[in-house]
Amino acid sequence: MYNTYPAKFVLDSNGTYCVSFPDVPEAKTFAEDKSTANPIAAEALAAALSFYVEAGKPLPVPSAPKRNQTNVYLSASTVAKLALYQAMRDQAITQSELAKRLGCHRQQVARIVDPAHNTKFEVLEAALTAVGKRASLSIQDAA
Repeated sequence: MYNTYPAKFVLDSNGTYCVSFPDVPEAKTFAEDKSTANPIAAEALAAALSFYVEAGKPLPVPSAPKRNQTNVYLSASTVAKLALYQAMRDQAITQSELAKRLGCHRQQVARIVDPAHNTKFEVLEAALTAVGKRASLSIQDAA
């Protein structure tokens, strides 16, 4: 699943952290300190993955974290959107076809699968159901 990706946090000479993702080379960002780096890294990762969606490319599969790497968790809605996008790719379902299944316009479906666009989770659940998937949420203690 596309909920976490390993990231490398490297301290720069100027005291900031450079964050990069081995599985998503397009995702890079900087943070003032390590305690604030995770949310900033998650935003950069979601933005980079949205380019894959926009280009119709397959999503990079997350690898297991290696030594000196930290998992960065994506938001629940971003994970749902990526799962929807991947299911559509796997089943060759076009945005027009999903729009028919949902009884809406294709432009609405384009917004539903766009990780950069806010979508109500109920809408995401309906779209996932339309492609034969079901959302399941897991809550864990923060690291």
